[in-house]
Amino acid sequence: MSEPPPDSLIPYDEIVQEALRAVVGRVLGEVAATGVLPGGHHFYITFRTNAAGVDIPKSLSSRFPDEMTIVIQNRFWDLKVSDEGFEVGLSFNQAPARLVIPFAAITGFHDPEVNFQLAFQAQDEELDAHDPAENDLPLAAPIEDGSNVVAVDFKRKK
Repeated sequence: MSEPPPDSLIPYDEIVQEALRAVVGRVLGEVAATGVLPGGHHFYITFRTNAAGVDIPKSLSSRFPDEMTIVIQNRFWDLKVSDEGFEVGLSFNQAPARLVIPFAAITGFHDPEVNFQLAFQAQDEELDAHDPAENDLPLAAPIEDGSNVVAVDFKRKK
């Protein structure tokens, strides 16, 4: 009988999430440096509005108490990118707003021009635990083949 593999002392999941968030930072940094989006590229960025470090107008946080998606396409200004996150000016119902979004708050990034999409796990320990749903099935016994594989599938438009 084989023993189950030990829990990793290396936080691989966190390292991968951090590396993928760096992709978002690099892309936004290049747009900030040039001031324009190349070609038809544009971004849908979904983030947790209640995450630490998020700074958005109260009107938006009351409309979107948990999560919202912004579009960086035609009308944006003052895009600034740091190692921790980004800030950008956008219009909502023709009212200008400044948003500050840490990379740790991002849950999704999508560039429809090339069908590039990233999804992130929540990175905040302050997430509320929930009661199990009544239709939750008991967890199946884990497969004990000793592997811990993370699949990353980047789909590209051809």
